[in-house]
Amino acid sequence: MKKDSSAPENLSGLCREDFQKTVNGKNTDLYFLKNGKMEIAVTNYGCAVVAMMAPDRHGDYASVVLGHDSIEHVIHSPEPFLGTTIGRYGNRIAKGKFTLNGKEYNLTINNGPNSLHGGPKGYHAVVWDVICFSESSVDFTYTSPDGEEGFPGNLVINMLYTLTKDNEFVIRYKATTDQSTPINLTNHAFFNLAGISNPSPAVTNNILTINADFFIPIDEVSIPTGEILKVEGTPMDFRTPTVVGERIDAQHKQTIFGAGYDHCYALKKSYAKELSFAAKCIEPLSGRVLEVYTTEPGIQLYTGNWLNGFSGAHGATFPKRSAICFEAQHFPDTPNQAQFPASILNPGETYTQTTVYKFGIE
Repeated sequence: MKKDSSAPENLSGLCREDFQKTVNGKNTDLYFLKNGKMEIAVTNYGCAVVAMMAPDRHGDYASVVLGHDSIEHVIHSPEPFLGTTIGRYGNRIAKGKFTLNGKEYNLTINNGPNSLHGGPKGYHAVVWDVICFSESSVDFTYTSPDGEEGFPGNLVINMLYTLTKDNEFVIRYKATTDQSTPINLTNHAFFNLAGISNPSPAVTNNILTINADFFIPIDEVSIPTGEILKVEGTPMDFRTPTVVGERIDAQHKQTIFGAGYDHCYALKKSYAKELSFAAKCIEPLSGRVLEVYTTEPGIQLYTGNWLNGFSGAHGATFPKRSAICFEAQHFPDTPNQAQFPASILNPGETYTQTTVYKFGIE
């Protein structure tokens, strides 16, 4: 869906009025972040990124994220997590249960036998408050009440979206709680660096590098086995630039269980919470490049294996494997896996995370 970069209106062609609605007593809206070279459109419903306009090597603009063109479509999307903020716990928790300080908690089940992405009414499905907004940033907050989707404690979250002059989309998270609680916040942007269209092309031609020697293997319902295995000698190895589609359908247990790639990688770190390189993705036809940096210990690679061709913004359609996701996070099911880096936030502590999506051209 190309746009003329000289057009006076916003590059995405989205209308603010189409995103204004009252939901559960709160008003939704659309916010544009601009730096003269890129434009990002976000709504405060789920903090969804609905468009991300970036030029290709010829200077032609397209949205490089799967998104919708109205608040009604965002709310009723066949993919409810499309471009949204995920919480209280991103990824899966086995059987929707965990024990903390001697008490068992039961979460909403919404993915086979498991809880996924904080449940069906997680942070992707609520209206966030906007603290302040400028041409380059928007600051959101949300108070998640004790017991929401089964999680303990009142969690107060602040999240800042910024578009820098260097074409970096930076997400900074902070959160505090009044009870011990698991927390694993992430953004679930579905990237298509070729640009969305009808149909949006597959990402299997993308050239991917992931800064990880190890990954988290899963079972048949996508729950970690508890192991942390070497990528070496497996289809999970992206330590050097590799075409995504080269081994995506390999007859390997992990690509079979994930229906492609839907796995968390244990990122190389010099120290905990280091803001370091996580991944690089190149779309060779357009020349667009995405680099990911994060303070998180892991990143979930997902190749849109369950997309089914539904419609999005401006008539674009999103078939199977027409997106690639880089969800910076703690490891899946960590509340039930004591050997994984801890994901519990206690009263008096502050949860922080920074993740950077940097765009360029090669």
